[in-house]
Amino acid sequence: MTKIKRDPKSVNLANKIIEEYQPKSVEDMQNALKDIFGPMFEAMLKGEMNHHLGYESNDKAEKETPNRRNGYGKKTLHTSSGEVEITTPRDRDGSFDPQLIPKRQKDVSAIEDKVISMYAKGMSQRDISSTVEDIYGFSVSHDMISDITDAVLPELEEWQTRPLSNCYAFLFVDCMFTTIRNDYEAKKYAVYTILGYTIEGNKEILGLWLNETESKHKWMQIFDEIKARGVEDIFFISMDGVSGLEEGARAIFPNVTVQRCVVRLIRNSLKYIPSKNYKAFTSSLKKVYGAQSLNACKNAFESFKQQWSAYPGAINVWTKHFHHVEQLFEYGSAIRKIMYTTNAVESIHSSFRKVTQKGAFPNENALLKVLYLRIKELESKWKGGHIQNWSLVMNQLLVHEGLEESTKVHSMIKSLNRA
Repeated sequence: MTKIKRDPKSVNLANKIIEEYQPKSVEDMQNALKDIFGPMFEAMLKGEMNHHLGYESNDKAEKETPNRRNGYGKKTLHTSSGEVEITTPRDRDGSFDPQLIPKRQKDVSAIEDKVISMYAKGMSQRDISSTVEDIYGFSVSHDMISDITDAVLPELEEWQTRPLSNCYAFLFVDCMFTTIRNDYEAKKYAVYTILGYTIEGNKEILGLWLNETESKHKWMQIFDEIKARGVEDIFFISMDGVSGLEEGARAIFPNVTVQRCVVRLIRNSLKYIPSKNYKAFTSSLKKVYGAQSLNACKNAFESFKQQWSAYPGAINVWTKHFHHVEQLFEYGSAIRKIMYTTNAVESIHSSFRKVTQKGAFPNENALLKVLYLRIKELESKWKGGHIQNWSLVMNQLLVHEGLEESTKVHSMIKSLNRA
């Protein structure tokens, strides 16, 4: 096993603690850390007060603010090593509200969460270190930041292998690309994401997978994996046009309805249309996929082909995939509105890009950590909410021939599990 590299500053500090306190047990070490935490927290709070007032305590120059320091209060903190009593700085007008240890907060055992939160928002290690130093007046090494954020890796692994629901009404599958820097070489990697809508109308990200490219073979492996994790039935899968993916999905989930993303088809066909005609072209298309019935859809498509016959490339995109438009009309309007596009998972990728746009990641774990933390933020926002008009969607599933029995069975299983 390779020896773990430590920051020399951390090693020197550890040696000084051992030399000074000579701990003989874990309890001795915790007591030593408590002695260190107190002065450290006090120094950090003083740094915050300097930042709040705009001057240091020994600054004799003329001040830009009438606010002044006003002595100290006492506070007992609950740390991971036990209780620590500290003195906290005060100001005259009472406007000082420290970020490190807010007023009335006493539990500081999860200060690492602050670093993890900054990491989750896409801040680089350099930016995190700089922010901590600006606010608190001390530096945090890149190794320390990496160690703190590595704490989520066991949780990430557990999340990636967790059992899944036996049925999903809708799945949305898509890839995005980001950069990983290996051995001084930057490479684009595909991030595979699956978003699911459960029978109860809840959103759930089934997992994240990395690969150097997007391919049918990798998607097949992923579908195989989610089946092994408990997925037995999927009503609809919405996807883009990776060659062979539709057949691959049906090979593992034979009863699934696979829907090509209509929005992607629009984008593909616009490549053959002059930009000045985009608005008129998309307006004509909307009359096709947005029609009220299949007959109206077919009539609109014939008119569309005649109107835009000067652009055979665009017409061919829709002629080749028109069966995906036709199958939309086998289902109720509420179901169609969900299944016709992969925008639901694309919006997740848009959220991912907000935290990956800082630059290349040094390895796969660094990328997975920040994406997983982003997912936790998204899922916390989804808690307690349901997909819009889900009751209408369920009613349309229940009356659809072929889905009626499956919907009833899986809904009953969910009810029994809750009981």
